Amino acid sequence: QVQLVESGGGLVQAGGSLRLSCAASGRTFSRNAMGWFRQAPGKEREFLAAIDWVSSTNYADSVKGRFTISRDNAKNTVYLQMSTLKPEDTAVYYCAAADRRYYGTRAYEYDYWGQGTQVTVSS
Repeated sequence: QVQLVESGGGLVQAGGSLRLSCAASGRTFSRNAMGWFRQAPGKEREFLAAIDWVSSTNYADSVKGRFTISRDNAKNTVYLQMSTLKPEDTAVYYCAAADRRYYGTRAYEYDYWGQGTQVTVSS
């Protein structure tokens, strides 16, 4: 079956960087849109970034210029490079894959989800 497994989360000081990875298995997603979302306690799941099958990208305003999404189709993996992290970036970060080529910014547009990885940014 399809699995998305995130890794790379952890504790980092404000201003620091982290790189999240999302490895897919069970099928190839090289022709599919992929995305990253996050959810903080008591808040709704928030769109962060997406990449489509030709590697066009889209970002939420809250992370534009600080986060970069990329993909390695040979490894069936998508990445989220995060820099200049802030305490308000603290959340569980989720990878998602869609049964479509072009990205969406809403959670319902994605069909597969990882289990999430915790990112904590200390002040």
